[in-house]
Amino acid sequence: MDARLLVSLSGITPRTLHRCADLAAELDRREVPLSVLYAARTGEGPVTEWVRTRARGGDSVLLHGYDHTVTPTHRTVYLGKKAEFATLPAHEARLRLIAAKALLDTAGLDVDGFAPPRWIASQGTLQALAEHGFRLCADLGAVRDLGTGEVRRARVQEFTSQSHRTETVRCFALVLAAARSARRGGLVRLAVDAADLVRPGLRQALLDAVDVALENRAYGATYGSLRAVAAQNFVGSARSSTLTSVPSGARLPNRP
Repeated sequence: MDARLLVSLSGITPRTLHRCADLAAELDRREVPLSVLYAARTGEGPVTEWVRTRARGGDSVLLHGYDHTVTPTHRTVYLGKKAEFATLPAHEARLRLIAAKALLDTAGLDVDGFAPPRWIASQGTLQALAEHGFRLCADLGAVRDLGTGEVRRARVQEFTSQSHRTETVRCFALVLAAARSARRGGLVRLAVDAADLVRPGLRQALLDAVDVALENRAYGATYGSLRAVAAQNFVGSARSSTLTSVPSGARLPNRP
């Protein structure tokens, strides 16, 4: 089975927007859509307008938390402020999601997918997401369909360290992981923070990882497109079940 290549971009700010646009243009040339991870409190401005434009062009937008600057009150381990939904109970996750959805509506963004900061979501967060109409959660090790309960295992491949001394090793590891995942089939999940695009080596390594995945018969997709495929599969399974339950020689009623 050919792999689906998912490339996600986070950390978009007015200062990094030109680099994000440059990356998006490179992906457009490769016919690989982008999944944009959008923080709800970004506010109106050039970043939000750019995200709206990318969404109209076919990119996917996922909610990437509400406010990364305030530490949540419930925490069992210290993960830093950016791991906003890592340990939240359901009631606190609900409050943040309500506030986030209000801001998304104000921004004119229709979003039903969620990618938690640091890719970590608590069980309470998953419960709150389903209650508030989110259909998908992409975490560190899997993509979860919150409607059907389907879990597609695939680990996010990203640059996890800021050390310049290990940059060459991290670049090589990203490209190698993309090639291995593409050959195996399933999902190839590449993620980059806009801050990483400042480093030419990291930017090129991401594009190399995209290229090697494409060379190994992966094709570009978005997290949003995974929901569409799941819905089609569900309809197909239901139709097949209906047909197999009809006795031989029977005729199905005509439908408009």
